[in-house]
Amino acid sequence: MYFSRWKTTSILVAAFVVCLFAFPNFIPERIVKSWPAWAQRHVVLGLDLQGGSHVLFQVDTDAVRKDKVASLQEDVRRIVRENRFGSPQSVIIRGNSVEFRVREGADQQLALSKLRELSQPLGGILSATGQRTLDVVDAGGGLIRLTVTEPAVIERIRQAVEQSIQIIERRVNAMGLVEPSIQRQGVDRILVQVPGLGDPTQLIRDVGRTAKLTFRLVDESITPEQALQSSVSTESEVLYGSQAEGKRPYLIEKRVIVSGEDLIDAQPGFDQRGGEPIVSFRFNTVGARRFATVTTEKVGRPFAIVLDNEVISAPVIREPILQGSGQISGNFTVETANTLAILLRSGALPAKLTPIEQRVVGPGLGQDSINKGKLASYVGAAMVVIFMIATYGIFGVFANIAVAINVGMIFGILSLFNATLTLPGIAGIVLTVGIAVDSNVLIYERIREEVRAGRTPINAIDAGFNRALATILDSNITTFIAAAVLYFIGTGPVRGFAVTLGFGIITTVFTAFMLTRLIVAYWWRLFQAKKSHLLPRALRPVPLAVRSLQIGGSDAVAAQRS
Repeated sequence: MYFSRWKTTSILVAAFVVCLFAFPNFIPERIVKSWPAWAQRHVVLGLDLQGGSHVLFQVDTDAVRKDKVASLQEDVRRIVRENRFGSPQSVIIRGNSVEFRVREGADQQLALSKLRELSQPLGGILSATGQRTLDVVDAGGGLIRLTVTEPAVIERIRQAVEQSIQIIERRVNAMGLVEPSIQRQGVDRILVQVPGLGDPTQLIRDVGRTAKLTFRLVDESITPEQALQSSVSTESEVLYGSQAEGKRPYLIEKRVIVSGEDLIDAQPGFDQRGGEPIVSFRFNTVGARRFATVTTEKVGRPFAIVLDNEVISAPVIREPILQGSGQISGNFTVETANTLAILLRSGALPAKLTPIEQRVVGPGLGQDSINKGKLASYVGAAMVVIFMIATYGIFGVFANIAVAINVGMIFGILSLFNATLTLPGIAGIVLTVGIAVDSNVLIYERIREEVRAGRTPINAIDAGFNRALATILDSNITTFIAAAVLYFIGTGPVRGFAVTLGFGIITTVFTAFMLTRLIVAYWWRLFQAKKSHLLPRALRPVPLAVRSLQIGGSDAVAAQRS
């Protein structure tokens, strides 16, 4: 029960500092914002406590399937062009298949061999399932058919959903929205929850936009009007400008010069000449080299900047652009330029997202949840306090002090990490109170056993703390493992419960074996509790005669004689 000065100081300072991080939660937000950034730590209320926006997106699986087949068509055309098996224009799409007829005189078996190289084991070269991404068959008459397998499509959809989750998270964070909850629902759905955001339409507009950016040349062989009246060649398509430009038609080549994947930065700004809002961009090394080559060869020709199949602008190449950077202008406002820069920096979604469910959780419902959570916490805490004092007297008071500091430390740790507190999280804190009290009950009951065994009060207290350690560690470690499994496997509110429970277990072990023991040791030292009547009644030594009666009859007779 001896505590050195440095150990006492360490325990008290650790408890004080951790509890101090919870202090900003009780200060008005306008005051906290004036503090240094490192001090602006607070618990963020979840969607169920403060309200916010809830949107369920569905990935366009048909678009993913079409992109997969279109990518296959380009690969087949490349092989046909390089090996001169026929005309690349003869490579056509039919459903989930790409068909190609080998020209007369070409080696059909060589063509089959080259095209079968496109088929890869599903899951990589280490996959043992035997499934492949493509079925390549000879349909007869020189016709070769390549079909994307259904497992390959399902795998591509899974990858599209995972990629979309990462991109949505970057966009939401760049928009300044705090603590979003983004999780997968089923095979092709993504749930996005943003606490504090009262307008889900803004979330849908800014997060659900595909933002697929491409730089392509304008086809000047015929006018867009002529292309609309006649059949357009397979190498070009008619796209329209933005609403601000009156939806002007453009005939755009399908061949992509540079795509948005080659962008490494995009920032909003203002044009130095006209002062209008623009978006400045910068390519990586590969994109810069491609852009420099095309702008050198095509000086005098217009090229189009296309975003989600909409022509933002179509400037004429006046001179080669060799630095790998440029700017996009298109009747932007400051807000739209900033939004476009965020979308381009975060990357394009692999497929279109369609909102199939949206709702707003009002702050009134959240406040009602907070009030009920507070009521449950107050009632539970009051019952615990009364029970501990009634059962263990002054030692119960020590346990209640330690539990109160324990709760303060939990909120301090949550504030330190700017964690989100949900209604299940409050349930985790209430459960932690019970676990903390249970630890103290185990210690005190162990002290009782030591007193009954005949130890002096100070020795009984010391042995009680030491011998209860193994039992409490076992129970808390198993509970912590369960909380860790809930955190890594669970989603949403389940993770919130796991976070508060896990932090609570750590603080419980600290307060039970460090703080409570320190309080009892200093109480003993300050009040010189060397006489048994100073102990709480539940912890007083049992009289010798009573102990002898408990042991056996012969001992009882000897005790009576003495």
